Amino acid sequence: MSQQTHPYHLVHPSPWPALAATALLMVTFGMAMFMHQKTGGIFLVAGGFSIVLYTMFVWWRDVVHEARVDQAHTPAVSRGLRAGMALFITSEVLFFAAFFWAFFGASTLPKLPLAETWAILPGVWPPAGIHPFDPFHLPFLNTLILLLSGSTVTWAHYSILQNHRKETIEALWLTVILGVCFTACQAFEYTHAAFGFKDGIYATTFFMATGFHGFHVLVGTIFLSVCLVRAYKGHFTPEKHLGFEFAAWYWHFVDVVWLFLFVFVYCNMANRLMPIFELIFTGTNMLIAFVLMLVASVYFGWKMLTSRTFDKVAHYH
Repeated sequence: MSQQTHPYHLVHPSPWPALAATALLMVTFGMAMFMHQKTGGIFLVAGGFSIVLYTMFVWWRDVVHEARVDQAHTPAVSRGLRAGMALFITSEVLFFAAFFWAFFGASTLPKLPLAETWAILPGVWPPAGIHPFDPFHLPFLNTLILLLSGSTVTWAHYSILQNHRKETIEALWLTVILGVCFTACQAFEYTHAAFGFKDGIYATTFFMATGFHGFHVLVGTIFLSVCLVRAYKGHFTPEKHLGFEFAAWYWHFVDVVWLFLFVFVYCNMANRLMPIFELIFTGTNMLIAFVLMLVASVYFGWKMLTSRTFDKVAHYH
């Protein structure tokens, strides 16, 4: 590092990418074998998934070592890591957009079977026989839990910036506990649902959207639990706390997704606001919005390329 003439981190040769690729291939083949009822498929999935978990642990252990011991996370490297996390969350936004698209398509324009073959009466939403959850019962409690957890994780961030280690630990404990409470309430809700996964388009879109969100809450809770352990070890300083920062970004993303689920899935707000949407989202308005976004992108891109800050970063030695 002492002889480097650039601010970037050249990673040492590592076996973890190859090991992760092998493990994921094992999971893929194992799932295919399991779905086709072939012998050994479930064992291949279990083995591959175990190796994936091990690889995640040792790979991120090395990243923490690079940041704390090697001091390899320079400002330029940190910017790259932040950009990578931002792109990852963007991909997650698009992932959930697919589920919302399916739900909106089915709920705002419900169709009966064979509706496109010959003219019949329009469908209804929710479909006949489906009894949705009362949004202001358990879903509302879960909303309050997640909003409160967003406040506690912000408190933890503020405490890190103020170098208050004790308050950071207390705030992270509260956030993790609230995440566990949300998962428990979600599991309780699923066990008391009046419909099953196979009971039509409402049930499948509901369980896919809320189920994957629940999985993300579980991942975020584990993420924050790791940050809690690191906080006990004194890894975070006001100047360097990227690991926690990414966990906080991820947790706020989970909060926002749940707010959309609560408003549009549980409260069925899309149908209630449809007359307003029809006035706003016309072809002309969408074209104007696209042109404005294009002009703004070109303008801010040009400003960034011609700014002195960008020039200094690009020619940093």
